[in-house]
Amino acid sequence: MSQHSPITVSITRTVLPEHHRRFNAWVQAGQELVRERRGYLGSGWIRAAANSDEWHVLYRFSDEKSLRAWDESEDRRWWIDSAAELVETTRVEHRTGIEGWFEPQGEETLTIPETVVPPRWKQAVSIFLPFFPLSLLSTLLLMPHLESWPTVLAVLLNICILTPLMTYIFLPVSTRLLRPWLQKPRR
Repeated sequence: MSQHSPITVSITRTVLPEHHRRFNAWVQAGQELVRERRGYLGSGWIRAAANSDEWHVLYRFSDEKSLRAWDESEDRRWWIDSAAELVETTRVEHRTGIEGWFEPQGEETLTIPETVVPPRWKQAVSIFLPFFPLSLLSTLLLMPHLESWPTVLAVLLNICILTPLMTYIFLPVSTRLLRPWLQKPRR
């Protein structure tokens, strides 16, 4: 994992049914503790269903060093210890790239002060803005050289070139430039 790639941490926690309100307060307290930390980009939580005891807590840092500083901090240790009777951690994942920001299909987002997962139409716009000019450039520069190729192979080569460019260069730049708009709280 690159030292300078944004990292999203996804933690699945099972919350005892009688402690859902306390869990909400606990997560908000954690957001307050982490809010001013260097490299912190946002956080939130979602549930698989409105009546589910399984919660998915997400938080994002700009790089591995900033995440490690938070993970090893006294504030985080105190915060985690304070939830010992409320939750059980069932899974922890560190993700880089765009997959950490886009919620799985079918999950309901809890409205929170900081929106981690932008609405799908904003996700589409943030992908479209770099993808259109990159596709146009590829069509103008690359495709004329591939006219004699079978269409399937020409498209395959095009996609093999565009996918890493989008994933590692253009999409991170797009989401960074659009961050204030993407993370604007929902009404």
